[in-house]
Amino acid sequence: MKLLKTITIILMALNSLTANKLRASLALLGIVIGITAVITLMSLGRGVQQLIVSSLESMGTNLVMVMPDYLTVDLEDITSLTLSDSEALIDPDNAPSILAVAPEISRTLRVISPEHDSRPNVVGVTSSYALVRNLEVERGMFFSDIHVDQSSKVSVLGAKLADKLFDGLDPIGQEIRIGGGTRFNVIGLLSEKDNATFGVGINDMAFVPISAMYSNLNATRSISGEVNIDYISIKAVDSDSVEKAMAEATKITRLQHRVKGKDDFIVTSQQEILAMLEVAVAAIMFFLVSIAAISLLVGGIGIMNIMLVSVTERTREIGVRKALGAKRGDILLQFVVEAILLTGGGGLLGIIFGYACSRLLNGIPIGEESLQTSFSPDIALLALGVSAGIGLFFGIFPAYRASKLHPIEALRHQ
Repeated sequence: MKLLKTITIILMALNSLTANKLRASLALLGIVIGITAVITLMSLGRGVQQLIVSSLESMGTNLVMVMPDYLTVDLEDITSLTLSDSEALIDPDNAPSILAVAPEISRTLRVISPEHDSRPNVVGVTSSYALVRNLEVERGMFFSDIHVDQSSKVSVLGAKLADKLFDGLDPIGQEIRIGGGTRFNVIGLLSEKDNATFGVGINDMAFVPISAMYSNLNATRSISGEVNIDYISIKAVDSDSVEKAMAEATKITRLQHRVKGKDDFIVTSQQEILAMLEVAVAAIMFFLVSIAAISLLVGGIGIMNIMLVSVTERTREIGVRKALGAKRGDILLQFVVEAILLTGGGGLLGIIFGYACSRLLNGIPIGEESLQTSFSPDIALLALGVSAGIGLFFGIFPAYRASKLHPIEALRHQ
């Protein structure tokens, strides 16, 4: 009997809603817009998170970086990183957790091929850079220690930069001019890598021996004559040794810089950067979803208004039902069911439109990568639950007001 009564109440609620199609459609519009916006933003947010994670993890989870601290330390107190700092980190006795070290000097320079020119990041590195950054050579070779020792004018190109300079032709053996016209011979082409480092893609970089960089491309030197470098990349023995490698790098660099107070450098890891970026993305997504949720609040208030109007219009109907034996709970349930059906329908439509929007935005370019939106069933279930909850919350007051009507007063209502 209870099941039959519940089914009857649901059918009555559906009949009531379909009797005023336009009003019901306008009432659920706010819910549809809100759910669509929430689902679209959550899909985009998850896509951004996955892009960040895949980009950083492609360079290895055991990557550690040392860089000057220009933010919290006075400039006059900062000692620039030098080649000797990186050489000191290659110490099996004092730094057993460090597998390889790669100093880097980066400059934005003009690169000219016989047919085209570009202004990419030109990075001076050592032979260990490919190991530290997990780079693969598609054709040719990467620098050897001999190239670095002899300051050879050779270069290795990222995949996209090679396409720009040589229109897809094989660049190996070709000559390019870097900076003020210094000629370099291309000896290697990197495999295309689906990542970006600090917003600059490996695919768009040109690499030269670090010795050729400071000998021919105007890299700076410190007062003592040491070669200044921008930062040092370190590869820990494994992902479990990252914290030990960071501690060893900190200790050795403090000794190198003779630090007495606050460190003038920062030691961080890929894992820490990943965690910070994920927190930042989560905070931004929470802010955006909160803004989108305002339309859900507005939609809920609209539904409550519609339900209050419906209670007023159907006062005599409520009186007749109560006179025929309907209980307060039956009246309450009917109007709550109407509100839930209204918002639930809006939630379903919002899920459909949200999925459509996420598919339309799938593959949009972000820098040199394409963003893959992520729509999953848990997002849809969450949206449906939220919409039903809104119906329940904003439908209770009109339903309660309807259930309290006295049958005689309701029958007298004109």
